Amino acid sequence: MAITMAQALNTALHDAMAEDDRVVMFGEDVGTLGGVFRITDKLQERFGDKRCFDTPLAESAIVGSAVGMALYGYKPVVEMQFDGFTYPAFEQIVSHVAKMRNRSRGKVTLPITIRIPFGGGIGAVEHHSESPENFFAHVAGLKVVTPGTPSDGYSLLRESITAPDPVIFFEPKRRYWLKEDADLPTQTEPIGRAVVRREGTTATLFAYGPMVKTCVEAASAAEDEGWDLEVVDLRSLNPFDAATVVDSVRKTGHAVVVHEAQVFSGFGAELAAQVAERAFYHLEAPVLRVGGFDIPYPAAKLEEFFLPDVDRILDAVERSLAF
Repeated sequence: MAITMAQALNTALHDAMAEDDRVVMFGEDVGTLGGVFRITDKLQERFGDKRCFDTPLAESAIVGSAVGMALYGYKPVVEMQFDGFTYPAFEQIVSHVAKMRNRSRGKVTLPITIRIPFGGGIGAVEHHSESPENFFAHVAGLKVVTPGTPSDGYSLLRESITAPDPVIFFEPKRRYWLKEDADLPTQTEPIGRAVVRREGTTATLFAYGPMVKTCVEAASAAEDEGWDLEVVDLRSLNPFDAATVVDSVRKTGHAVVVHEAQVFSGFGAELAAQVAERAFYHLEAPVLRVGGFDIPYPAAKLEEFFLPDVDRILDAVERSLAF
């Protein structure tokens, strides 16, 4: 049965709330409206306004409330309506959500899932199209995951909600309508595990979230050049699956990492460092990065020039192979 990413996420929330009455969902417009992208559609109707409810426009208060609820035994799932709206809650996430287990010497855990629709490709503007994943991947105490397929969306979200520690769950908003033949419920690889989406031998494309589909398309287009590209979906930025990444590089000798975030100090830099440390003598060229330009997110009519596409990815592959 064909399902979209949005349907998979909605089903995951429904199933988690039906299974455990400690799971509560709240955020801006998630109740009556069902969320800007309808990810929480009908949850309030099914579970009532005590378990799925709207909040004021105050992200710091939303996350701060989740901390208190988690301390009292609930499993809060909160939505930051858009990626750029997360910044007012940054202090709460970094100073409290991420540190509570360590601060309490393991006696107190915070099973909080923070859902963040992220990335561009929907014709929006700044604050609505950003990629802040590296801010959170750097913070010890947080798990950071992002699905690239509907089935992963379901499975990773269910696992995030049941995890005893906080998870930043980045939802690639441009892929909410991506379809896949899958039967729910489903269980895919766990958090911390990358997946090879397409086998290849010429070079490896590393991606996560919204760029997984773009890289698969690039690999298909590369066949016209006689290139056999492997595509690895990282899925989990922290914890990071270095073993799968290194195994792929040892096979192909060429690595290109693709993400929407700006290249400078983006997650591609960490991946390149991991590969250099663990597989240096298997590399036939430097690890190359394809990402957004080092500017604030542009006006909607210019985002197609800002975001990585098939041509920019294949150009990086060509440069790698020519090195």
